[in-house]
Amino acid sequence: MAPDRFTFAHLADAHVGAWPRDPAIRSALRESLLKALAVAEEHGVEFLLVSGDLFHTPVPDPGEVAPVAAALRRLVAAGRRIYVIYGSHDYVAHRTSWLDVLAETGVFLRVAPEAVRTEGTRWTLPFLVDEPTGARIAGISGRSHGLDREYFRAVDSEAFRAAPGFKIFQFHAAVEDYLPPSLRAHIHGIRVDDLPAGCDYYAGGHIHYTYEGSGPGGGLLVNPGPVFGTSRTDLENGLAGRTHQGIVLVTVQGGRPRAEYVDTAPREALRLVDVDVSGKSADEAREELRDRVRAEAAPGTLVFPRVHGTLSDGSLASLALSEVSRSVGREAGTVHWDVRDLVPALPEGGPATTESDVESRELAGLLAETRPGSPWLEGAEGERRVRELLRELGIPKADGESRQDYSNARLLGSRRLLGVRDDAGT
Repeated sequence: MAPDRFTFAHLADAHVGAWPRDPAIRSALRESLLKALAVAEEHGVEFLLVSGDLFHTPVPDPGEVAPVAAALRRLVAAGRRIYVIYGSHDYVAHRTSWLDVLAETGVFLRVAPEAVRTEGTRWTLPFLVDEPTGARIAGISGRSHGLDREYFRAVDSEAFRAAPGFKIFQFHAAVEDYLPPSLRAHIHGIRVDDLPAGCDYYAGGHIHYTYEGSGPGGGLLVNPGPVFGTSRTDLENGLAGRTHQGIVLVTVQGGRPRAEYVDTAPREALRLVDVDVSGKSADEAREELRDRVRAEAAPGTLVFPRVHGTLSDGSLASLALSEVSRSVGREAGTVHWDVRDLVPALPEGGPATTESDVESRELAGLLAETRPGSPWLEGAEGERRVRELLRELGIPKADGESRQDYSNARLLGSRRLLGVRDDAGT
């Protein structure tokens, strides 16, 4: 007989392995997830729902996966069940992902069918039964570019809806009815009425923004928000209290669910700095950036400066942001620059609109995000080296040239540009 009262946990959008250029931020994200899993364990939940994007890529670094897999195995060893759907980041058709590996080893159960379906083909929604609680669990995994929208409209959920017991539907898609105003113009998702009617709990994911509402028929619909976040905007929303960052504990009493949000991201370590460099020279802007970052940095902090405005002279490369980061000292925290809204000084005659100008700006932005410790990538000289490397690596294979000869030629050319000598001294 199913219990009248039980508790389960729900999380989504952990994105383990995100922030690939920033080990300290990547570690903070991973620790946020491990803390969320510890919360589930401490509260003795019956089961855990993961509604997509547990990992940032289908095959993240094994060093990122190992501690997460160990924490999940502890839950399983304690008798907890883990039900997972794939998100738009951690699933790829016709390729094995870490989620597939963990599922095959019994760490969790995949809820949603993963077959790629022909658009418009009617299909029956399968479901699992969590035996100790009697809960019925079904779901539809996420796909990149909203390719899953047609799955919702073509699904036959009649058998699932007719089954007895507490019913849960997991999904990884934006629900347009609950999008915050800032996202409505940018995201095309599903409607509430596209979800199967008559469920008691709708476990959402995908948009990195917490919302709570009602599904079709009145069931509780929850998107928990990200566990940490994958962008400065996610962190801003968390610090401002616009979204949660962690896990949801759901208590079911008499068939009615109630959600409690537990934040696990290290908000006390996050420092968001906003610097407007409008009208400043590159030298003036660099000094202000150094002062502002130093004022926020402390051991264990993660500093996220957003640099915006139009410089009076100089380019992004002339700000030497990696040098500014080094001046703070690694022991005083990590610095992650956001320079998407920075505009270099306009050349005489008008704005930079040529292909070369745009390429220079994009290259400088990428180089600014490079970890400190790569002086050969800094400034105008670093940009020149990258340009030359890209040209070298972009040379097409000549007719009749073997793959091995082509690879050797590109390797030798790259080594020459970098000034690297081989074992023969050439």
